[in-house]
This record gives sequence, C-alpha cells and structure tokens, in this order.
Amino acid sequence: MVGMILGNRYEILEEVGGGGMAKVYRARCRLLNRFVAVKVLKPELAADEDFLKRFHKEAQAAAALNSPHIVGVYDVGQDGDIHYIVMEYVEGQTLKEYIEANGMLSWQETVDY
Repeated sequence: MVGMILGNRYEILEEVGGGGMAKVYRARCRLLNRFVAVKVLKPELAADEDFLKRFHKEAQAAAALNSPHIVGVYDVGQDGDIHYIVMEYVEGQTLKEYIEANGMLSWQETVDY
C-alpha cells in the first residue's frame, strides 16, 4: 500500500497499526496538504458483505461523534476493491505502547484516560 494514492487524493506514506479488520496508514491528503490516518479494510474481508456493512457502520458511528477525545472522521471511500476511512492523524504513543513500556494502568490512570 505504501506509495499508493487512494481516491486520487490520499498518498499512503507508512503503516502505523492494524487489527482484525483493517490496517491503518499515515497518509498525506494532497488536496488539503495535511497528514491523515487512513484505515483500509483487509482485502480478504472486502468481498464479505457483512464485514463491509460493519466497516461502513463503524465509519458512520465514528463520524457522528464529536469530542476532543475522539479522532474525527474526514472521509469514507472506495478505490477499486479498496475500502477506506480517512480520520484525523494524531502523533504520539499508542495506549498499547504505553502499557508495554509502563505496565498495567492503575484504576485512577484508567479513569483519566
């Protein structure tokens, strides 16, 4: 994916994470010249209508939220067989990385997050 341009707009720069349904990439929006996160549905799941529906529901649910503690959703798209969600990119350490470096969070820290 690195080096691809999705939707004639989002230049994929590097992979930054992933999960069971998708991989997340840091990208540059060529139209607005800003960095974004692009969540791309795994190809083997894109052919499955149930996963595709869940992916789009996730995008709609996330886009409906408005909080300084939740990344914003900017766009949803499809480029050929590639389905993606474009979100705000936040630099920094992930919660997983923090826990690996510092151990389990206390309940007080958990409440703060």
